[in-house]
Amino acid sequence: MSIKRLHIGARMSEAVVHNGTIYLAGQVAQDPSKDAADQTRQILAAIDRLLEECGSDKTQILQAQIFLADIKDFPAMNSVWDSWVPQGHTPARATVEAKLAAPAYKVEIKVVAAG
Repeated sequence: MSIKRLHIGARMSEAVVHNGTIYLAGQVAQDPSKDAADQTRQILAAIDRLLEECGSDKTQILQAQIFLADIKDFPAMNSVWDSWVPQGHTPARATVEAKLAAPAYKVEIKVVAAG
């Protein structure tokens, strides 16, 4: 059984690959001072980079979990998501309102993808 961990920290790894499945940690914006749409753009770019590093891409995403600090940001997040996600390759997805780790974060996205 092979497990590969990327960007290992004291508390978590940014990505874990096991049996051809890629599990990404929840991604948040590098600059949380931005609005929900800009935070979503930053997060999706980070997901693209991590998936590429793992030998995959967004067409291989199996599941996405999206957490919004305020569900009122759902349309703004979706406007960015809809232009990013490849049609015909949309993953199973859930979006919920949740209190995030820091007040400045508006969006957090966690994905599972095939390798």
